Amino acid sequence: MTTSSPNPAAGQRPRLLHPFARPAARTEDFLTIASASGSEVFDSSGKRYLDALASLWYCAIGHGRGEIGEAVVSQMTQLDAFHLFDRFTNAPADALADRISSYAPMDDARVFFTSGGSEAVETAIKLARLAQVAAGHPERRVVISRQPSYHGVTYAAMAATGLPPNREGFGPLPPEIVQVPHDSLEAARAAVAQYEGRVAAIIAEPVVGAGGVYPPVEGYLQGLRELCDQAGALLILDEVICAFGRMGTWFAAEHFGVVPDLVTFAKGVTSGYIPLGGVVVGPAVHDPLEADESLYLRHGNTYSGHPVACAAAMANLDIMERESLLDRAPGIAAVLGKGLGTLVDGERVTSVRGAQGVWALGLGEGVDASALREKMLDRGVIARPIGTSTVAFCPPLVVTDTEMGEIVDRTGEAISDLP
Repeated sequence: MTTSSPNPAAGQRPRLLHPFARPAARTEDFLTIASASGSEVFDSSGKRYLDALASLWYCAIGHGRGEIGEAVVSQMTQLDAFHLFDRFTNAPADALADRISSYAPMDDARVFFTSGGSEAVETAIKLARLAQVAAGHPERRVVISRQPSYHGVTYAAMAATGLPPNREGFGPLPPEIVQVPHDSLEAARAAVAQYEGRVAAIIAEPVVGAGGVYPPVEGYLQGLRELCDQAGALLILDEVICAFGRMGTWFAAEHFGVVPDLVTFAKGVTSGYIPLGGVVVGPAVHDPLEADESLYLRHGNTYSGHPVACAAAMANLDIMERESLLDRAPGIAAVLGKGLGTLVDGERVTSVRGAQGVWALGLGEGVDASALREKMLDRGVIARPIGTSTVAFCPPLVVTDTEMGEIVDRTGEAISDLP
């Protein structure tokens, strides 16, 4: 057996295979983040960056909040881990489910926990289909999703994702998942008509996130709700990005005035401090499952409702409530959204789009998003390129007006510095 250095030298490939990155990338291609506090992160050389994407759309309360660590340590010393399968439960999971159900956009909600967003979407699709079977409609298996959209990387979630490059090379995808344009009710109606009597659910992000940051067209989400009601289908809102304050409400469904049947969540529930996700399950789904006393739910994850992750979530939500962080989202729109709008010149930057705490710049022809990201990194701002023509912004809810002004100014400088 050969051994190698745990820190490969320049020119070598790291042993760590990075997600959403080039496997051929070399050690020097990566930026090592070493520490963080609030909206600031620091690399291994000590350089400061403003985290304009809340790491990966999730760090709502900001970095370095000691209360989360204290909650985690306290829980680990009492009950480190125990599963929820069959007859077992734990107090943090029960308490968190009660709390999330109290925030839910539908009445009489229950909560199913996962380890992250992809698992949450996978769960929602499975529950939607299973509920249709339990309600006496096994023929209703078709799931309608949208393009562009992002729902995750597990197989059903990937099939629902409306980003073709994310699906290439992975072989056959689960059948009966079809896609329509993200902003066309007419296209959704046509798909429901094409699969009349066979549609189990429609899945939609309230604001398309990693697919390019596209807020819904006025009345669109309400139209999906009506369409589902007419077709006997369930409405799944994928709120992995939007839930827990990003739209200024606990769930974006409330902000947009729509009542879903299932809601996926992850990211903001712990602000990313420990992985956790889940599905809020409304009565249209859990009532049929409960009606048959013999029905056994053969779905779950080893770490569903992990007590340490749930304790971290409770501490995170305590901070959000105590500091009224949901009230910060409109301020992000007023300062960051408006500021980014001043960068639109019709050539290099053609548009700004977003809602509340999520924003993006649309770039002109010949302006590459990854190239702009590199210029922004040079100036100490971390944002996310999406495709070739979008750069996304989603800062922690604790970001200050001064920091947002700095993000806008440095982004403007980076744009000016492009060839």
